[in-house]
Amino acid sequence: MSELLWFVAHTRPRCEKKLAEYCGKEGLSATLPCFNAAHKYRGKTVVFRKPLFPGYVFLRINNGDRQKVRQSDYVANLLEVFDQATLARQLEDILLALETNLEIRLAPTIGEGTRVKILRGPLRGIEGWVEARRGMSVVLLRLDFIGQAAAVKMVATDLEPV
Repeated sequence: MSELLWFVAHTRPRCEKKLAEYCGKEGLSATLPCFNAAHKYRGKTVVFRKPLFPGYVFLRINNGDRQKVRQSDYVANLLEVFDQATLARQLEDILLALETNLEIRLAPTIGEGTRVKILRGPLRGIEGWVEARRGMSVVLLRLDFIGQAAAVKMVATDLEPV
C-alpha cells in the first residue's frame, strides 16, 4: 500500500460537505473543519454547520486516488501539499481548537483600503471601500453615492474583496 499524502481539494461553490460525503462513501479520508453559526429566521434561531475554510476540503489519500477525487462533480482543483508535516500539525491544531467550542472564525483578509462588494442584506451588490476594521468581524465601509460618501457598519463575512 502506498503512503497516504495530504492534498487540498478546492471545491466548486458550496460543495464542501458534498465532497466530504462522497469521500466517505469511497473510503477516502476527508477533513472538513466546521463551526456552528446561528441565524434567526422569523423569531427562531437555527444553527448551521459551516465550513471554516469555504471552498476547501483537506484529503489524506494515496497518490493513486487523486483521479477518483477529481472525477467527482464537486472538485474544481486538487492542490498538492509540499510541506506535509506542517499542514498535518496546523490542521490538528485547528480541529482541537474547534472541539473547545470557543468562537472561532476565519479572519477575512479585508483590511483598510480594500475595495469590497456587499454580499447580503439590503445593500447587496453595492461596492465600497473599507475605512476601518473593528475586531475580527466589524468593518466600517465607505459607500460613495452621487459624489457624497456615507459610512456603514458591516459584518466582515457579508463582504468580499473585488
